[in-house]
Amino acid sequence: MPEFDLINRIARVFGTSARPGDPGCVLGIGDDAALVELEDGWQLAVCVDTLVEGVHFGPDATAGAVGHKSLAVNLSDLAAMGADPAWFLLALTLPGDDPDWVDAFAGGMAGLAGDTGIVLAGGDTTSGPLGITVTAAGRVPRGQALTRAGAKPGDLVYVSGVTGRAALALRALQAGETPDREALAALHTPTPRLALGRALRGIASACIDISDGLAADLGHILECSDVGACLEVERLPSASCFDEMPNESRWSLQLGGGDDYELCFTVAADQAPTLDALQERLGILLTRIGSIRREPGLTVLRRNGKVFDPGIEGYQHFSPSAGGG
Repeated sequence: MPEFDLINRIARVFGTSARPGDPGCVLGIGDDAALVELEDGWQLAVCVDTLVEGVHFGPDATAGAVGHKSLAVNLSDLAAMGADPAWFLLALTLPGDDPDWVDAFAGGMAGLAGDTGIVLAGGDTTSGPLGITVTAAGRVPRGQALTRAGAKPGDLVYVSGVTGRAALALRALQAGETPDREALAALHTPTPRLALGRALRGIASACIDISDGLAADLGHILECSDVGACLEVERLPSASCFDEMPNESRWSLQLGGGDDYELCFTVAADQAPTLDALQERLGILLTRIGSIRREPGLTVLRRNGKVFDPGIEGYQHFSPSAGGG
């Protein structure tokens, strides 16, 4: 399939979500660059993520799921900043000519784009090993972006949803087993917490999305905020997919497993009632799992006061143990 036919094929799948003239998108697909405008009083949040076959997804993932996840991981970054999704660019590297795969991939991506209001503004295509790079941009009111810095001693640590399910599915796949359906959905088609991120403007003192593991990503907040934290491991919310698993094994996955794309954030202690109301309004589970302290480092405690060691580190590319993430 010639390159420009491929570009036109993707644009047709996206349909109206790819058209110029959407809010802020003056010029979209079909020129050397997209043109966008920002209203007065807004800032631009920009992020980029690359997904590579064999690292971020395996042969079990459908083309539609790969398209969904390629965009979802970027939307999760925007959610962590409290940004409204605006536009994105797609760089797609394909190993061969497979129109059906392209249609399904673009359909999965376009479905999530339509649900979240983000517009495909352009991109690039090339041949080579399968890889997808998405650059996404969002708008946030000036001075209201959520960042990893700002957590203060006495703040409470919260997490959205249930962590560890994606890691559970990946473990099953690597063992040649059939994953739990709920866990597999968490791995292949995560839901970016955009509404929560926007709602946390002016409430959260710090925020991050969980891509490399809850403990590791909370560690980034602690480092950027120059504080420490104490987590209460038995506060971690569970799900039915963990019913047959010992608590210690579940906790290890929930603290060290990646690909959750939930939000971990901190709030002042007097904001707890606000979080209760927010949980009810958004229909998203929000769980207090610990607190910020002045002493550096992260301590994970059981109810009896004993330290719990997850035994799993968060994912890092280029580390000796890196094999997926």
